Amino acid sequence: MTARPILTVEDLAKRYRTSRLRGPGREVAAIDGVNLSVFGGTTLAIVGNSGSGKSTLALCLACLERPTSGRILFDERDLAKLSERELRDVRPHIQMVFQDPALSLNPRYSVLELVSEPLAVQGSLARSERELRARTMLARVGLSPDLAARKPTELSGGQRQRIAIARALALNPRVLILDEALSALDCSVQAQIANLLLELRSAFGLTMIFISHDLSMAAHLADEIAVMNRGRIVEHASGENILRCPGHAVTRCLVGAMPRIGPTVAGMAGLR
Repeated sequence: MTARPILTVEDLAKRYRTSRLRGPGREVAAIDGVNLSVFGGTTLAIVGNSGSGKSTLALCLACLERPTSGRILFDERDLAKLSERELRDVRPHIQMVFQDPALSLNPRYSVLELVSEPLAVQGSLARSERELRARTMLARVGLSPDLAARKPTELSGGQRQRIAIARALALNPRVLILDEALSALDCSVQAQIANLLLELRSAFGLTMIFISHDLSMAAHLADEIAVMNRGRIVEHASGENILRCPGHAVTRCLVGAMPRIGPTVAGMAGLR
């Protein structure tokens, strides 16, 4: 862990204006006054119920949504103030994996094309070098080279999510944001992908931000957990402290909803 945060969020807010048939509509705060710090080489889990603002926060951190106010400091630069051209230089360093790879992966591309495409967009490598790196990344996420010519629609959900992770890692990012990346998978596949993420964090020195409504998975993957409710962080502590001494009512509800005995908890027990 580095002595200084790699990513710092200060008083971040994102408001949307709802549409109405008559009148200007009203503003809704998706996130409101969020403060947090993420240290290099660690994993921060952001958990909360649906509508708590965690996915909006993830989009802002990935520079895919502009916050309404506040600061996002990365390498001492305020991402919220950068122009679109300047953000294009930052985005390779902060990559995101989404919940449903079927929606984020172009079905017309082969697996090899999907993983090498971000490198082609950057234009820094020759085609042969891009393909070599793509094949290397596919191997790192546990996919057979025999799948390189296949289309994502021919593969399982777990295989598609591995492709999405390989694609995100192709640019050698410093921060990997996973927005409900395990929630569409069954329990056994969730455990496999979670184990893979821990291995990749160690191998690449990654900093991860894990967005989830699943507190048990978050506790096993993350060093720290931030609990969100109605656009605000209501509790922030180590996973151990969150589970043992939840301080906020929302956190207590999340802890109470955790399965006591089940494949997710049992399967995750040996991951760390």
